[in-house]
Amino acid sequence: MSTPQPPMHQQAAPAPNWQAAPGTSYVSPIPITRTHLGHALASEWTKIKSVRSTMWTLGVFLLLVVGVGLLVAVNTTTEDYTEVPYTIPAFFGLILGQICLITLGVLVVSSEYGTGMIRTTFTASPQRYRVLTAKLIIFFVVAFAVSAFAIGLVGLFTSSLHDGESGTPWGRSVLMGALYVSLLGVLALAVGSMLRHSAGAITTMLGVVLVPAILPAFLMLSDSMRTIGEKMMEYNAPNALARIFELDTDSGTGGSQLALLAGVTAAAIAGAYALLEKRDV
Repeated sequence: MSTPQPPMHQQAAPAPNWQAAPGTSYVSPIPITRTHLGHALASEWTKIKSVRSTMWTLGVFLLLVVGVGLLVAVNTTTEDYTEVPYTIPAFFGLILGQICLITLGVLVVSSEYGTGMIRTTFTASPQRYRVLTAKLIIFFVVAFAVSAFAIGLVGLFTSSLHDGESGTPWGRSVLMGALYVSLLGVLALAVGSMLRHSAGAITTMLGVVLVPAILPAFLMLSDSMRTIGEKMMEYNAPNALARIFELDTDSGTGGSQLALLAGVTAAAIAGAYALLEKRDV
Protein backbone atom coordinates (compact mmCIF):
# COMPACT_ATOMS: atom_id res chain seq x y z
CA MET A 1 0.00 0.00 0.00
CA SER A 2 1.44 3.37 -1.02
CA THR A 3 2.06 6.05 1.55
CA PRO A 4 -0.27 9.04 1.09
CA GLN A 5 1.51 12.26 0.14
CA PRO A 6 0.77 15.51 2.04
CA PRO A 7 -0.95 18.30 0.18
CA MET A 8 1.20 20.70 -1.83
CA HIS A 9 0.81 23.53 0.75
CA GLN A 10 2.07 21.23 3.50
CA GLN A 11 5.25 19.98 1.69
CA ALA A 12 8.59 20.91 3.21
CA ALA A 13 10.35 24.02 1.93
CA PRO A 14 13.80 23.73 0.32
CA ALA A 15 16.82 23.55 2.55
CA PRO A 16 18.36 26.90 3.48
CA ASN A 17 21.63 26.11 1.65
CA TRP A 18 19.90 25.28 -1.66
CA GLN A 19 21.84 26.79 -4.61
CA ALA A 20 19.93 28.50 -7.35
CA ALA A 21 20.76 27.90 -11.03
CA PRO A 22 23.40 30.22 -12.46
CA GLY A 23 22.10 33.35 -14.10
CA THR A 24 22.81 34.83 -17.51
CA SER A 25 26.14 36.23 -16.32
CA TYR A 26 27.82 32.80 -16.49
CA VAL A 27 30.98 32.82 -18.63
CA SER A 28 32.46 29.59 -20.00
CA PRO A 29 36.11 29.02 -19.05
CA ILE A 30 36.69 27.54 -22.52
CA PRO A 31 37.82 30.25 -24.99
CA ILE A 32 35.48 30.68 -27.93
CA THR A 33 36.89 31.93 -31.24
CA ARG A 34 35.12 32.54 -34.51
CA THR A 35 36.23 30.08 -37.17
CA HIS A 36 37.65 31.30 -40.47
CA LEU A 37 39.39 30.04 -43.60
CA GLY A 38 42.70 29.76 -41.76
CA HIS A 39 41.32 26.99 -39.56
CA ALA A 40 40.11 25.07 -42.62
CA LEU A 41 43.51 25.51 -44.28
CA ALA A 42 45.26 24.15 -41.19
CA SER A 43 42.90 21.18 -41.14
CA GLU A 44 43.41 20.35 -44.82
CA TRP A 45 47.17 20.73 -44.50
CA THR A 46 47.15 18.26 -41.63
CA LYS A 47 45.13 15.82 -43.72
CA ILE A 48 47.21 16.01 -46.88
CA LYS A 49 50.55 15.63 -45.09
CA SER A 50 49.46 12.80 -42.80
CA VAL A 51 47.95 10.33 -45.28
CA ARG A 52 50.18 7.80 -47.05
CA SER A 53 48.61 8.37 -50.46
CA THR A 54 50.16 11.84 -50.59
CA MET A 55 53.66 10.55 -49.93
CA TRP A 56 53.28 7.72 -52.44
CA THR A 57 51.85 9.80 -55.29
CA LEU A 58 54.25 12.70 -54.83
CA GLY A 59 57.15 10.28 -54.41
CA VAL A 60 56.32 8.53 -57.67
CA PHE A 61 55.87 11.94 -59.33
CA LEU A 62 59.34 13.05 -58.26
CA LEU A 63 60.82 9.70 -59.30
CA LEU A 64 59.32 9.99 -62.77
CA VAL A 65 60.05 13.66 -63.44
CA VAL A 66 63.52 13.77 -61.89
CA GLY A 67 64.54 10.20 -62.72
CA VAL A 68 63.45 10.24 -66.36
CA GLY A 69 64.73 13.80 -66.72
CA LEU A 70 68.21 12.89 -65.51
CA LEU A 71 68.34 9.83 -67.77
CA VAL A 72 67.49 12.00 -70.76
CA ALA A 73 69.91 14.75 -69.71
CA VAL A 74 72.99 12.50 -69.53
CA ASN A 75 72.35 11.42 -73.11
CA THR A 76 72.32 14.94 -74.57
CA THR A 77 75.04 17.29 -75.72
CA THR A 78 75.63 21.02 -75.35
CA GLU A 79 74.66 21.59 -78.97
CA ASP A 80 71.15 20.28 -78.21
CA TYR A 81 70.44 23.37 -76.06
CA THR A 82 71.55 26.18 -78.33
CA GLU A 83 67.96 27.43 -78.80
CA VAL A 84 66.01 25.54 -76.15
CA PRO A 85 65.98 25.61 -72.31
CA TYR A 86 67.80 23.13 -70.11
CA THR A 87 64.50 22.00 -68.60
CA ILE A 88 63.50 20.02 -71.69
CA PRO A 89 64.50 16.65 -70.13
CA ALA A 90 61.84 17.25 -67.45
CA PHE A 91 59.18 17.30 -70.18
CA PHE A 92 59.53 13.56 -70.75
CA GLY A 93 59.00 12.83 -67.07
CA LEU A 94 56.01 15.17 -66.83
CA ILE A 95 54.17 13.25 -69.56
CA LEU A 96 53.89 10.38 -67.08
CA GLY A 97 54.14 12.35 -63.84
CA GLN A 98 51.01 14.39 -64.51
CA ILE A 99 48.97 11.21 -63.91
CA CYS A 100 50.24 11.20 -60.31
CA LEU A 101 49.00 14.73 -59.66
CA ILE A 102 45.66 13.89 -61.25
CA THR A 103 45.32 10.86 -58.98
CA LEU A 104 46.25 12.86 -55.89
CA GLY A 105 43.82 15.63 -56.79
CA VAL A 106 40.97 13.13 -56.94
CA LEU A 107 41.97 11.39 -53.70
CA VAL A 108 42.16 14.66 -51.74
CA VAL A 109 38.37 14.91 -51.81
CA SER A 110 36.93 11.56 -52.94
CA SER A 111 38.69 9.51 -50.25
CA GLU A 112 36.70 11.34 -47.58
CA TYR A 113 33.45 10.49 -49.32
CA GLY A 114 34.54 6.86 -49.64
CA THR A 115 35.30 6.48 -45.93
CA GLY A 116 32.40 8.64 -44.73
CA MET A 117 34.77 11.05 -42.96
CA ILE A 118 33.31 13.88 -45.02
CA ARG A 119 30.38 13.90 -42.55
CA THR A 120 32.79 14.62 -39.72
CA THR A 121 34.47 17.32 -41.78
CA PHE A 122 31.19 19.08 -42.55
CA THR A 123 30.05 18.72 -38.96
CA ALA A 124 33.20 20.46 -37.74
CA SER A 125 32.93 23.05 -40.51
CA PRO A 126 29.31 23.47 -41.67
CA GLN A 127 30.40 26.05 -44.25
CA ARG A 128 31.02 23.56 -47.04
CA TYR A 129 32.36 26.14 -49.47
CA ARG A 130 35.11 26.92 -46.95
CA VAL A 131 36.18 23.27 -46.85
CA LEU A 132 36.35 22.98 -50.64
CA THR A 133 38.22 26.28 -50.90
CA ALA A 134 40.80 25.08 -48.38
CA LYS A 135 41.25 21.80 -50.27
CA LEU A 136 41.78 23.65 -53.56
CA ILE A 137 44.31 26.09 -52.09
CA ILE A 138 46.33 23.51 -50.17
CA PHE A 139 46.47 21.07 -53.07
CA PHE A 140 47.43 23.72 -55.61
CA VAL A 141 50.24 25.07 -53.43
CA VAL A 142 51.62 21.59 -52.76
CA ALA A 143 51.35 20.48 -56.41
CA PHE A 144 52.89 23.69 -57.75
CA ALA A 145 55.78 23.65 -55.26
CA VAL A 146 56.64 20.00 -55.91
CA SER A 147 56.34 20.41 -59.70
CA ALA A 148 58.47 23.56 -59.82
CA PHE A 149 61.08 21.88 -57.59
CA ALA A 150 61.26 18.79 -59.83
CA ILE A 151 61.48 20.76 -63.09
CA GLY A 152 64.01 23.22 -61.65
CA LEU A 153 66.15 20.38 -60.28
CA VAL A 154 66.31 18.75 -63.70
CA GLY A 155 67.20 22.11 -65.25
CA LEU A 156 70.01 22.69 -62.77
CA PHE A 157 71.41 19.20 -63.29
CA THR A 158 71.27 19.50 -67.07
CA SER A 159 72.91 22.92 -66.92
CA SER A 160 75.74 21.55 -64.77
CA LEU A 161 76.43 18.80 -67.32
CA HIS A 162 77.04 21.35 -70.08
CA ASP A 163 78.43 24.85 -70.34
CA GLY A 164 75.60 26.43 -68.33
CA GLU A 165 74.40 28.69 -71.14
CA SER A 166 71.40 27.96 -73.33
CA GLY A 167 69.69 29.82 -76.08
CA THR A 168 66.62 30.69 -74.00
CA PRO A 169 66.03 31.30 -70.26
CA TRP A 170 64.43 28.32 -68.58
CA GLY A 171 62.69 30.00 -65.63
CA ARG A 172 59.55 30.46 -67.72
CA SER A 173 59.30 26.76 -68.50
CA VAL A 174 59.62 25.94 -64.78
CA LEU A 175 56.74 28.23 -63.82
CA MET A 176 54.44 27.46 -66.75
CA GLY A 177 55.13 23.74 -66.69
CA ALA A 178 54.42 23.54 -62.95
CA LEU A 179 51.31 25.68 -63.39
CA TYR A 180 49.95 23.48 -66.18
CA VAL A 181 50.26 20.16 -64.36
CA SER A 182 49.02 21.74 -61.11
CA LEU A 183 45.89 23.00 -62.86
CA LEU A 184 45.33 19.48 -64.18
CA GLY A 185 45.41 18.28 -60.60
CA VAL A 186 42.99 21.02 -59.48
CA LEU A 187 40.66 20.03 -62.32
CA ALA A 188 40.83 16.45 -61.05
CA LEU A 189 39.98 17.64 -57.53
CA ALA A 190 36.90 19.48 -58.83
CA VAL A 191 35.81 16.42 -60.81
CA GLY A 192 36.32 14.26 -57.73
CA SER A 193 34.15 16.63 -55.70
CA MET A 194 31.36 16.39 -58.27
CA LEU A 195 31.51 12.61 -58.80
CA ARG A 196 32.40 11.67 -55.19
CA HIS A 197 33.92 8.40 -56.41
CA SER A 198 37.66 7.81 -56.72
CA ALA A 199 37.65 5.27 -59.55
CA GLY A 200 35.07 7.18 -61.58
CA ALA A 201 36.84 10.52 -61.21
CA ILE A 202 40.28 9.10 -62.03
CA THR A 203 38.89 7.32 -65.10
CA THR A 204 37.20 10.54 -66.22
CA MET A 205 40.42 12.51 -65.89
CA LEU A 206 42.45 9.88 -67.71
CA GLY A 207 39.95 10.20 -70.54
CA VAL A 208 40.35 13.99 -70.51
CA VAL A 209 44.13 13.64 -70.83
CA LEU A 210 44.52 10.57 -73.04
CA VAL A 211 41.57 10.71 -75.46
CA PRO A 212 42.54 14.10 -77.02
CA ALA A 213 46.07 12.71 -77.51
CA ILE A 214 44.93 9.50 -79.25
CA LEU A 215 41.70 10.37 -81.04
CA PRO A 216 43.14 12.95 -83.54
CA ALA A 217 45.05 10.17 -85.34
CA PHE A 218 41.69 8.63 -86.29
CA LEU A 219 39.77 11.87 -86.84
CA MET A 220 42.33 13.15 -89.34
CA LEU A 221 41.71 10.14 -91.58
CA SER A 222 38.44 11.79 -92.57
CA ASP A 223 38.43 15.11 -94.42
CA SER A 224 35.24 16.21 -92.69
CA MET A 225 36.71 15.60 -89.21
CA ARG A 226 40.22 16.83 -89.95
CA THR A 227 39.65 20.30 -88.47
CA ILE A 228 38.40 18.85 -85.19
CA GLY A 229 41.32 16.46 -85.08
CA GLU A 230 43.84 19.25 -85.66
CA LYS A 231 42.37 21.40 -82.89
CA MET A 232 42.27 18.46 -80.51
CA MET A 233 45.89 17.68 -81.29
CA GLU A 234 46.87 21.32 -80.78
CA TYR A 235 45.32 21.60 -77.32
CA ASN A 236 45.92 18.15 -75.81
CA ALA A 237 48.14 17.87 -72.74
CA PRO A 238 51.31 16.42 -74.34
CA ASN A 239 51.40 19.03 -77.11
CA ALA A 240 50.61 21.81 -74.62
CA LEU A 241 53.60 20.79 -72.50
CA ALA A 242 55.74 20.51 -75.64
CA ARG A 243 54.97 24.14 -76.46
CA ILE A 244 55.60 25.26 -72.89
CA PHE A 245 59.04 23.59 -72.96
CA GLU A 246 59.67 25.14 -76.40
CA LEU A 247 59.89 21.88 -78.30
CA ASP A 248 57.45 23.30 -80.85
CA THR A 249 57.87 27.07 -80.86
CA ASP A 250 56.44 27.41 -84.39
CA SER A 251 52.96 26.71 -83.00
CA GLY A 252 53.20 29.05 -80.01
CA THR A 253 54.58 28.98 -76.49
CA GLY A 254 51.68 27.25 -74.75
CA GLY A 255 49.88 30.37 -73.57
CA SER A 256 46.60 29.57 -75.31
CA GLN A 257 46.68 25.96 -74.11
CA LEU A 258 47.28 27.11 -70.54
CA ALA A 259 44.45 29.63 -70.81
CA LEU A 260 42.05 26.95 -72.08
CA LEU A 261 42.96 24.63 -69.20
CA ALA A 262 42.48 27.49 -66.71
CA GLY A 263 39.01 28.18 -68.17
CA VAL A 264 37.96 24.54 -68.05
CA THR A 265 39.27 24.24 -64.49
CA ALA A 266 37.38 27.36 -63.39
CA ALA A 267 34.15 25.96 -64.88
CA ALA A 268 34.68 22.64 -63.09
CA ILE A 269 35.31 24.41 -59.79
CA ALA A 270 32.10 26.42 -60.22
CA GLY A 271 30.19 23.18 -60.83
CA ALA A 272 31.78 21.60 -57.75
CA TYR A 273 30.68 24.54 -55.57
CA ALA A 274 27.14 24.43 -56.96
CA LEU A 275 26.70 20.69 -56.38
CA LEU A 276 28.33 20.84 -52.97
CA GLU A 277 25.54 23.01 -51.56
CA LYS A 278 22.68 21.15 -53.27
CA ARG A 279 23.47 17.53 -52.38
CA ASP A 280 23.50 15.77 -49.06
CA VAL A 281 26.46 13.76 -47.82
